[in-house]
Amino acid sequence: MSDRSLRGMRLGAQSMETESGVEPAPRQRVEYRCEDGERVFVTFAAEADIPPVWISKTGKEALLVDGEKPDTSNDKPVRTHWDMLLERRSIEELETTLQDRLTILRERRGERAKS
Repeated sequence: MSDRSLRGMRLGAQSMETESGVEPAPRQRVEYRCEDGERVFVTFAAEADIPPVWISKTGKEALLVDGEKPDTSNDKPVRTHWDMLLERRSIEELETTLQDRLTILRERRGERAKS
């Protein structure tokens, strides 16, 4: 049994390739800073587009040091279901529809109570 075992090598645990001649891709280290002064360092590829805002590990928003604050004024406001409904119907139409539906519901409940 011992003549079949492989000695001096862990199977699958180590690569037989060497790292000679391998050069890592060029990188850049970028600093972000939170409003409370927390510093966040992120490493990007040299050709990567650097985002102006980064969320730190603590969940706080950090801005790029020596960068411009992003303009968020052109963001659309969040539209709720109610906002979209009001684009299609007036309050008077909605009140009329509500009364009609309540009447139908009450009639159904009245029929069940009689049965």
